Amino acid sequence: MARAAAPPPDVDAVLAELKGLGSEKNRLGMARFGIETGRAFGVSIAMLRPLARRLGRNHDLALALWASGFHEARLLAAFIDEPKKVTPDQMDAWASDFDSWDLCDQVCLKLFVRTPFVDDRIAAWTDDDREFVRRAGFALMAAYAVHGKTVPDARFAAFLPTIERHATDPRNFVKKAVNWALRQIGKRSMRLHAPALSLAERLAASDDRTARWIGRDAVRELSDPVQLERIARRDSSASARR
Repeated sequence: MARAAAPPPDVDAVLAELKGLGSEKNRLGMARFGIETGRAFGVSIAMLRPLARRLGRNHDLALALWASGFHEARLLAAFIDEPKKVTPDQMDAWASDFDSWDLCDQVCLKLFVRTPFVDDRIAAWTDDDREFVRRAGFALMAAYAVHGKTVPDARFAAFLPTIERHATDPRNFVKKAVNWALRQIGKRSMRLHAPALSLAERLAASDDRTARWIGRDAVRELSDPVQLERIARRDSSASARR
């Protein structure tokens, strides 16, 4: 006799499980890293991953978890949502809800970068004045540079003026994302390395303190011989596959 299919997961049951996994020690640790903990249970990413695997992809559950407003529920939503069902309106709504760098980055890395709307959202969000929305634009740019394997390098070279335009934004969570995007583009290929390094050197010589920090940090990484060797090796492997 065939076994009956398991009922779909219930959002209240998932929230109860998250609450049970949480701890005050973890909440305090999150706060020390600048993570908003007002609605956090204190569950680590390492504990969320097996739960996400068990739940599987589920767009409706992801929307319900996000709507709950709990930090770890929103992280879990990014892990289980179905990229093909994500819309630009959903992306904008979730980006408007970002209140922590880790939530912003995980959603961009695990979900948004897998949608077909990446270029449009990067353009819209990097020019948005809200701190975490702008961070999302640059976090998505950085994730795209890593995961957009078949995207032409010219697409990423076109992002460099956007990086330069916002390199003077002094807000901590923005400047770190701008720096991240610049470094990831520069490490994508040798063709992108030269223009990215040139921009980094120009920023490093800037009179603006924020631009100088972004540039110097990027120059340090992009000038590292180990990084150059990795980029060259990656280019060689890509050429061999073509």
